[in-house]
Amino acid sequence: QVRLVESGGGSVQAGGSLRLSCAASGYTYSIHCMAWFRQVPGKEREGVGSIYTGGGNTYYADSVKGRFTISQDNAKTTLYLQMNSLKPEDTAMYYCAAKNSYNCILGFWKLNGDNYWGQGTQVTVSS
Repeated sequence: QVRLVESGGGSVQAGGSLRLSCAASGYTYSIHCMAWFRQVPGKEREGVGSIYTGGGNTYYADSVKGRFTISQDNAKTTLYLQMNSLKPEDTAMYYCAAKNSYNCILGFWKLNGDNYWGQGTQVTVSS
């Protein structure tokens, strides 16, 4: 079992920055992919970016490329999402996810698949 706990959300004005963290515990050795998703009420959860924990390869949604950066600590137990140049449309609940498979590209994540999820952290960007 893997437990994920997000932190770092908050309110910021447009153009500002936030850094989210996701602390993983439990059987983290079994995790090969981690990702950030976000969701607004009434819409499906969408992938923001993902990382192959073994090699550090990262993948991003077009909407955040050049503004968001995913990284991990050396122990590969904490995932980060650095968010710069935030826009009001980035407002959402942000979730950390992890899975055992090696298919880390965002398109290979199935929302109802065998993933671990955190409880989410709210990000609000005001104009």
